[in-house]
Amino acid sequence: MRVGIVGAGSMGNAHATGWLAAGAEIVGVTSLDDGSAQRLAQRCGARVYAGFESLLPDVDVVDLCVPSDLHASMTMRAAEAGKHVVCEKPIALTVADAEAMTAACERAGVRLFVAHVVRFFPQYRAAAEAVQAGQLGQLGVLRLRRLSYAPRRGEGSWFDDETRSGGIVLDLMVHDLDYAQWLAGPATRVFATSVKATDPTSRCDYVQATVRFKSGAMALVEGGWAYPPGLFRTGFDLAGTDGLIEWDSDSTESIHRALHADGAEGAAEVGLPLTVMAEDPYTTEIKHVHDALQHDRPFDVSPQEATAALQLGLAVRASLRSGRSVVPAEVR
Repeated sequence: MRVGIVGAGSMGNAHATGWLAAGAEIVGVTSLDDGSAQRLAQRCGARVYAGFESLLPDVDVVDLCVPSDLHASMTMRAAEAGKHVVCEKPIALTVADAEAMTAACERAGVRLFVAHVVRFFPQYRAAAEAVQAGQLGQLGVLRLRRLSYAPRRGEGSWFDDETRSGGIVLDLMVHDLDYAQWLAGPATRVFATSVKATDPTSRCDYVQATVRFKSGAMALVEGGWAYPPGLFRTGFDLAGTDGLIEWDSDSTESIHRALHADGAEGAAEVGLPLTVMAEDPYTTEIKHVHDALQHDRPFDVSPQEATAALQLGLAVRASLRSGRSVVPAEVR
């Protein structure tokens, strides 16, 4: 499997580690930052290509680790060239683009994987498997938080331009919006508020979204670019009729389960902690993609699910602008 990596920043390097661990051949790297491309190519034993178009003929898979506003055009061009596509999240910045990307790959008979890596973190996956196995009974309330420092930004950084990055909601919070819908099903309504909605000049931002789901569950999702540099904290509490699963990145436990065991006279049963992270989740994610492509197996994240996460993120942004609750299905 010959892989070409487009973009040699933090995500390009993380994905490259995964491809090498999976046994794929990284044929080439291309990036606007020639120095970064040279360093990544040297690490991978790959060639530096002058641009995206020159890379396409020599690869089977294109791995797009580029600004979000480039996802749609590059994916559709790769599909036209008959290449499978791995695309960083969010899938795109509009639902129309996401649907066009999906359609282009289907027409060309190639696969599209959107890298919602949180699904591959062992704590999040173990909790999801417990929910899907019915251990919590009927899911009621989800609390999801992802709080970090703002991305380091140089002059003209694409992160600062919401028309290119989607801002905090589509770049950071979309992880937990995707996870919430993975567990609770389609969202029907969202209301959101943020620091910048009331003070656009603030250096920091914090967003809080309340989401209602068709299943009857609800979620409180927090996202922040407000911590001092170096701090990044995440966590979740998942509550259902039969118990609670919780995890915090500051905890030494993988996850903590407190379940109402049948026939246990009302006593709570605490699950044993799982093993700590034995593998970088980005590597786990790319190994999954490699295996799915080799053996024609489904991806754990479908383009339709990635599009649903985008649509919920766009609804959060619409609510921030309007100050009102928004129906995600009505947002394009």
